[in-house]
Amino acid sequence: MNTQKIIYWIATGLLSLMILGSATLYFVQTEEIAKVFKLLGYPTHLIIPIAVAKILGILTLLRNREQKLVEWAYAGLFFELLLAAFSHWQAQDGEIAASLVALVLLMISYNLKNKVR
Repeated sequence: MNTQKIIYWIATGLLSLMILGSATLYFVQTEEIAKVFKLLGYPTHLIIPIAVAKILGILTLLRNREQKLVEWAYAGLFFELLLAAFSHWQAQDGEIAASLVALVLLMISYNLKNKVR
């Protein structure tokens, strides 16, 4: 197994764990997440749809069947993480690090996906 493949799977695996972990929190701790959404200025009725979209996005990345769908999944996760980082930066709540780490992992995964798969 070459180095690029190892890096790809580590980045994609860590990204998947982070995104699925946050989606799980959206379902399990909905009231706590609602407080954060209110602090950031987002409507709370978006919590469950965003959680579902995160799960579907990761499943699409891992299946890697339909190339256009995979591209859309990467784009959707990119914008979700970028907006999360920007929102936490604007709110200055000290929660920006996870979004930035996930963004870096997403970019590594995206840049290596065509070389590896």
